[in-house]
Amino acid sequence: MAPYIGSEPTPDIDSIPDPPKKTSYLLEPNWVNIAFFSVVHCLGFYGLFLAGTSAKWPTLFWTWVLNELTCLGLTAGAHRLWSHRSYKARWPVQLFLMLCFTMGHQKSIYKWVRDHRIHHKYTDTDGDPHNIRRGFFFAHIGWILSKKLPYTIEKGKLEDMSDLKANPIVMFQHNHYYKILPFVSWILPTIVPMYAWNESFVNSFCLATMFRYIWSLHLTCLINSVAHSWGNRPYDKSICAVNNNYIFLPTLGEGWHNYHHVFPWDYRSVELACTKFNVTTVFIDLMAKIGLVSDRKVAPQHLVEKRMVRTGDRDPDYVVELPKSKVRLIDEVEEAGNVLFKTD
Repeated sequence: MAPYIGSEPTPDIDSIPDPPKKTSYLLEPNWVNIAFFSVVHCLGFYGLFLAGTSAKWPTLFWTWVLNELTCLGLTAGAHRLWSHRSYKARWPVQLFLMLCFTMGHQKSIYKWVRDHRIHHKYTDTDGDPHNIRRGFFFAHIGWILSKKLPYTIEKGKLEDMSDLKANPIVMFQHNHYYKILPFVSWILPTIVPMYAWNESFVNSFCLATMFRYIWSLHLTCLINSVAHSWGNRPYDKSICAVNNNYIFLPTLGEGWHNYHHVFPWDYRSVELACTKFNVTTVFIDLMAKIGLVSDRKVAPQHLVEKRMVRTGDRDPDYVVELPKSKVRLIDEVEEAGNVLFKTD
């Protein structure tokens, strides 16, 4: 169906939360996580060694498929569906994305969404769980190896999570997380190669389970680190989030982070109308075609252009300029207010 203007209010893209009063919190190491990640990284890198020495090619393919499914569960599920509610999905899609996300072993959906929402609300401050201003390593994985800051905990408790509390699939996964996790993330990825094509246990476990886990984990972490460090800021030059084309493909379409932080409710997570390389958007559109997804929200083009001129980085050496035909009319465009386009 042709796009139409919806009446559902969108987040105020100009609102900036009050910064925390304290900025001198000291980090405390989380020794349990440090020990766990030390072990899984050793096993994962050994799995990478086995990939080039003794693993069978179906095991390599199986590992790649599981990694893509894991990433899809995060991008299409925990991120665009449950964190930002940028589209609606029927229960078969939600169940599929829940299982894919659980495979990634990154906390329950409920906890992940809570942390991601406060990341957006308090980005680049101590309220941000992976605040890039504490350094690249902290934003990438150091925040996982540290105890959560008191200010972050405080803001997490205040976050409205009523929508997820009313979602039976999300709450089932949250309440039974440690019952579902071992089978989906550890057992199934290991036993399939062993029984389907007679792969060894060591190859199956170290490659399809351990290496696949750290692979998908670090792809996710690239968004917190690289996509807040190196790139351009065509939509809001005041925030650390950047557009980075190099991580766009491996993260299934999550590289345009400056755009995403300005328009988090856009289901595409990018401005580009072309979705050829945005795997997550292609998946959502495919589900919409068969009637399992609806209410896909997109930012109106005139609102995107006006925001680009008003707050974006206009340095021609730093960001690609808008075509003059578009820029010429921007000041004549009426302020969009609390409206958005929907594609359904």
